[in-house]
Amino acid sequence: MSSTPRTVIAIDGPAASGKSSTAQWVAERLDFRHVDSGSLYRGITAAMLRTPTAPEAWTGSKLVAQGSRIALRPERTSFSVLIDGESTEEELRGTRVTEHVSMVARMPEVRAWVNQRVREAAAEHDVVVDGRDMGTAVFPDASLKVFLIADPWERARRRLTQRLGRRPLDLEIAEETELLVKRDARDAMQTVQAADAVLLDTTYLTQEEQVERIVALARAVTHRPNIT
Repeated sequence: MSSTPRTVIAIDGPAASGKSSTAQWVAERLDFRHVDSGSLYRGITAAMLRTPTAPEAWTGSKLVAQGSRIALRPERTSFSVLIDGESTEEELRGTRVTEHVSMVARMPEVRAWVNQRVREAAAEHDVVVDGRDMGTAVFPDASLKVFLIADPWERARRRLTQRLGRRPLDLEIAEETELLVKRDARDAMQTVQAADAVLLDTTYLTQEEQVERIVALARAVTHRPNIT
């Protein structure tokens, strides 16, 4: 393990607040690696779905037992989640995984497993990490902590636009907003802003503007003016 202190930028926030896509872009700008904790939750969910165990019988210990099948493969500015040595991006973003991942992410054993994997990924690289407790439970001493928020309607609109590839109807946005508000309530215990995090409301910001602000903050806290 390297003895050089690593820089960690932690981006937290509720579901569909744009954490993962923003974190990936920030990592590219900084030449860091992006660690997407959500992909690990999705990975362990997908691995469990490949077994014959019915979801109602899932437990934290059964899920963590699937962890040996999951690996993080470093890319230039990110990590890919592999299951049984195979690339899984389409599977991870599929409907079945999406339907079950929130339940999985609330299990303490699974959260502990994911958090440890994220710490291991950050041990050898400067990283941008995103999730719901990166700046509190996982990296309380992160160089920079950012907490993204946005109006639920706007979060729903963005999620549907990405999912559908078109401008969503108001009725579709309203239905998705209701789902997001319910998920916010379920995830409330995990989605907590660190006391020293910078709060960034992205409701009226473009993603490029979000990234520019976080990169500027990173330049300030790391004293690395060469970050572009």
